[in-house]
Amino acid sequence: MKKVLYFLISVLIFVSCKKEKEKSQKELQPKVIWESYDESEDLKATLDLEQSRMHLKLINSKVLNKNNIWKDVESELDYFSEENYNRLKEYILEKDIPSIQRSIKEGKLSYEELTKFYIYRIRKYESDNSLSLNALISLNPKVVEQARVLDKVDKNIIDINSVFGMPIILKDNIGANNMYTTAGAIALRKNKTKNAFITKRLLDQNALILGKANLSEWAYFLCIGCPVGYSAIGGQTLNPYGRMVFESGGSSSGSGAVVAANFCVAAVGTETSGSILSPSSQNSVVGLKPTIGVLSRSGIVPISSTLDTPGPMTKSVIDNAILLNAMVGKDPNDSASISSEKDFMKSIKDSALKGKRFGVIKSFLQDSLYLQAIDKIKIAGGEIIGIEREQPSLPGFLSILNVDMKNDLPEYIRLYASENIDLKTVQDVVTFNLEDTLTRIPYGQGIFGGIINDSTTVEDVKGIKNDLKAMARGYFDSQIDQYNLDVFLSINNYHAGYAAVAKYPALTVPMGYTDKGEPKGLTFILKPMLENNLLQLGYGYELISKERKIPEKYN
Repeated sequence: MKKVLYFLISVLIFVSCKKEKEKSQKELQPKVIWESYDESEDLKATLDLEQSRMHLKLINSKVLNKNNIWKDVESELDYFSEENYNRLKEYILEKDIPSIQRSIKEGKLSYEELTKFYIYRIRKYESDNSLSLNALISLNPKVVEQARVLDKVDKNIIDINSVFGMPIILKDNIGANNMYTTAGAIALRKNKTKNAFITKRLLDQNALILGKANLSEWAYFLCIGCPVGYSAIGGQTLNPYGRMVFESGGSSSGSGAVVAANFCVAAVGTETSGSILSPSSQNSVVGLKPTIGVLSRSGIVPISSTLDTPGPMTKSVIDNAILLNAMVGKDPNDSASISSEKDFMKSIKDSALKGKRFGVIKSFLQDSLYLQAIDKIKIAGGEIIGIEREQPSLPGFLSILNVDMKNDLPEYIRLYASENIDLKTVQDVVTFNLEDTLTRIPYGQGIFGGIINDSTTVEDVKGIKNDLKAMARGYFDSQIDQYNLDVFLSINNYHAGYAAVAKYPALTVPMGYTDKGEPKGLTFILKPMLENNLLQLGYGYELISKERKIPEKYN
């Protein structure tokens, strides 16, 4: 009888201790409040930078209180502590999608915890004026609730190479339910749209839309010579590898920064000419600009129906292939949309570089990082073919964008904008902005003025498009075909304009960091519909280089 009594007492003590431990772990956490500050000293310091586009007029948005970014989800963090956050780091930071999915299958974390981790991390850094990146415009108010639903699914049936339960951030020109789609512009501040086609595709695969990323306003087609990554809604996007020192790249600036700083599993950007390649390179992430039509543009605020495309931005090539797989699909509402049956994950399994022929630009070999990348490819068995052909000019390129924007923006507003948006044309936006220039257009709207004044006809633009497409394809093909190249290698977005008008896909992969710590990317370019080849070669390079490093202050 004494033994039984002793056992019962022991059990009661154990249960009591366990409950006390659980209670201590679930203590109500204090609210985190962001406060505005005097930016004058920080702004003054940027005037000493060599890059004039980094001479900033402001850092934080004049219309967005950052506390409102996490306001609707902050209650979900009431019992999520710093201890919880630190415990989960090893399963999330810098991990690719298959690794995160394995940890969830093994019960080390849940989709709810994964989502809360990112919200906590976003609030932690974005509320700190010495570390904030201004990379976010909004968070999905229902995302934690949606994650909890996915946690009820049998984990055994979940493909580790899928976006199931993965928190994804969209550039804020891509439509999504429960969130505004602003393109960073005050004119679209209350534009509450439905899901874009690619958003629907992600949701069909049970991805979680975590939120919207900041961007260069109107996809960097508003002001002349202004800082990349600035928008009136989101403020100035900053580069985690050098806050207020290095450019963030644009226009998918926030998409690059949120991936680099591990604010999400992956992000989606958009590109007309360089707007995925540039911020991906600048933020040491992998970015793919697909062939026009591989991904739908429906429900995305446009610049050019000729050249626009969304694309995945990720920490690894594997994640890029997984995200691309999730978004493809034929869209009857996009005339350029094409059907794709390819499994991009399968295409990267053969990652060998041996025997592959790489077209290398001789003059770029003066860049030490490019030279090191080529040496690594050579050691891995790749064949290096030096090429040097003068790049042709692209006359009329700007007119393509001007005329397309003049026609495509009214069409977007008619089909996809919410009914409360009464601005219909570029001229309407220009007039609206002039009502409060200091808040709405501190860097001016010179490009919008150029759109209005461009007298090029639609018929003339058709000719320009055909001419530039022929020029750019001639530039690439003369080298790819003559030397039987498997890929053309560039740096960052140096050949983005040519890839744009040629409608060729391009992939950039982290190539390393300059002596000052600024990231650069090795950019792979190929003929249309060869994304699988780009991903395979990019993955092969990634395996032998492994250049990406987490930003030092965001580990």
